[in-house]
Amino acid sequence: MKITGVSAYSVDLRLKEGSYSWGTQSYAAFDSTVVVLDTDEGVQGYGEICPLGPGYMPSFAAGARAGMREIAAHLIGLDPRQIEVVAAKMDEVLKGHPYAKSALDMACWDVAAKAAGVPVSTLLGGSFRDRVKLFRVISRDTPEAMADRLLEYRDEGFSQYQMKVGEHLDTDIARITAVTDVLVATDTLAADANTGWRQHEAIRVADAVADLPLYIEQPCLTYEECLAVRPHLRRPLILDEVMDSRAAIRRGAADGAMDVINLKISRFGGLSGARRARDLCVDLGIAMTIEDTWGGEIATAAIAHLASSTPDGFHFQSSAFHDYHSMAIAEGGPVVSNGHMSVADSPGLGVTPLWDRLGEPLFSIS
Repeated sequence: MKITGVSAYSVDLRLKEGSYSWGTQSYAAFDSTVVVLDTDEGVQGYGEICPLGPGYMPSFAAGARAGMREIAAHLIGLDPRQIEVVAAKMDEVLKGHPYAKSALDMACWDVAAKAAGVPVSTLLGGSFRDRVKLFRVISRDTPEAMADRLLEYRDEGFSQYQMKVGEHLDTDIARITAVTDVLVATDTLAADANTGWRQHEAIRVADAVADLPLYIEQPCLTYEECLAVRPHLRRPLILDEVMDSRAAIRRGAADGAMDVINLKISRFGGLSGARRARDLCVDLGIAMTIEDTWGGEIATAAIAHLASSTPDGFHFQSSAFHDYHSMAIAEGGPVVSNGHMSVADSPGLGVTPLWDRLGEPLFSIS
C-alpha cells in the first residue's frame, strides 16, 4: 500500500455556549484542519489538528497547514501502515513543529487499522474499556455562574470538571471557593490556571485552597515555577503545558513534580508520540488526562481510542471536544452520555468526514 495523495481542509468549530474562556484568552470558534490521506488501494485515512487559538501554545492553525504542505509531497509513495517510517520521514523534512505532523500521523493510524480490519485502539495495545470517562470544562466566568454551570453539567451526568482560572488572583480564589461549595462526594474538580499565575500568586492560591477538595492544574508558565510551588500545595498537582516531551515527563517524575499529567496528542506529534509518552507514564506510575488541544469528531475519536487502550488506573479522564460545538464535521464520532464517551469498534478511527461541511480542500498534493 502506498500514499498517493494528501489533502487538507479548514473548518471553523463554533461553540454552543458562545465562547470558551480561560486565563486571558477567549474564543467563539476554533480553526481546525482536517487531513485526508489517499492510498493506491482505495483506503482513506483521516486526521485532525486544532490548536487552541494562536495565543495558547507555540502552535497555530495556519502554521499547522504550512507544515503539512511542507511535508506532504515527501509522503507520496510511502506505506502509511509503516507508521514509524512515515514519522521518521516527517522529522527528516521538518524539524520540530510536532503539531504540524499530528493529523498526518493520526491519518496513518486510521489507514493502518482499516487495512487490518480492527479499531485503532487494537493497534494501540487493546481496549481496556468501551466507554471513556470525561471531564467537562467550566469556562471562566463569575464565581456564581461557574458554580451554576457545574450543577448543570452534573445534571447531564458528569462528575469530573475542569474549571478555568488564571485571570485575576482574588477573583480566582473566589471562583474556586464558590465552585467547591457545590461539590458532592462523587465529584472530582481541577482548577486549571493554564500557566496564568505568577509563582507568588500560585503560592497564595495554595494557602487559600489548602483544605478544599480539588486538584490544581498548571499554575505557572515554566516547569521551574511549578516545581517551586509544589511544596506549598496540599492538593494534587496536574502538569499540562510543560509536559511536552518524554524527557519532560522523566524529569518531572524524578523531581516528584506532579501527580497527573495532561497528555495532548498533537503536542507529541500525533498518536505515535502520544502512545510512547503514555507507555512511559505507565512505566513511571503516572496517571494521565488524555486529550488534545481541541478538535471535532476526528480528533475526539483519536482521543477515545488512545484513552480506551490505556491500562486501568492510569486513565484519569478525557475530553470530548466535539460535544462543545454547534456543527458536526464527521459521522461516527464518539457518543457522549452520562459523563462518558463511546469508543468505536469499527475499523480505524470509526469516523467519516461530512464533505459538504468541509468544503473545498485548501491544498491537494498527489
